[in-house]
Amino acid sequence: MQGTADAEPDRGFPEGVPPSGRQVIPRPARAYAGVPAPWAALPPERRRGLGLAVARRAVEAHHRGLVAEERVAFDGFPDPGAPAAVLVPLFERGGETRVVLTRRAAHLRTHTGEVSFPGGRLDAGESPEVGALREAAEEVGLDPAQVEVVGRLTPLATFSSGATITPVVGVMPGAPRLTANPHEVEHVFDVSLAELAADGVFREERWVVPGRLMPVADSGEDGSFPVWFFELPHDTVWGATARMLVELLRLVLDV
Repeated sequence: MQGTADAEPDRGFPEGVPPSGRQVIPRPARAYAGVPAPWAALPPERRRGLGLAVARRAVEAHHRGLVAEERVAFDGFPDPGAPAAVLVPLFERGGETRVVLTRRAAHLRTHTGEVSFPGGRLDAGESPEVGALREAAEEVGLDPAQVEVVGRLTPLATFSSGATITPVVGVMPGAPRLTANPHEVEHVFDVSLAELAADGVFREERWVVPGRLMPVADSGEDGSFPVWFFELPHDTVWGATARMLVELLRLVLDV
């Protein structure tokens, strides 16, 4: 159930929170429903027909702005952490841009079962673009030669892993043939931007975690900060991956 920040329950989780499989979502004692999706006011037809050309133009324009402003957005981490990069792979099917995601393997010690983009820590002297393509090849067998890098999303720093992540957006001429590396990835799948922007998929929660530093723009009067979720049929996308998807959707939908 979505609501507003001033509709805080006395305790417990937001009503209607669906199960999230094997993922462990560390909701604090104070967590309540946030505001609707940034694109909620758009008519449904404006949230469909999001072709790859539209997505590409939006990312390229954003990247030019990043380079000009040298802008970094932090997700609750006060200092830049170890550099990391992820690849946001896009392709088109049926007139809709689709994005490739992975589900982390069940035997991993951290972030078990979480949905993420292929990526990881950068090697010494490695650029985000080279590192993201390398990690995608290792995790899902994506041939770097199939990917045209078109820009970056806003870098963000994660509180949990202490890494500063650069999302690198790449486009592909069609649906890639991918094979999950069982040492790292349990499942690889794709979802359209139109599905992510559909009614009832996005959900915001406001979390209050004493002592956690947040950017002023994200902090509420009660010290809360937004945590975003996409509820897919078989997976919950949240955390840094959800933040990247929100930015991508806002760019493509121009909201």
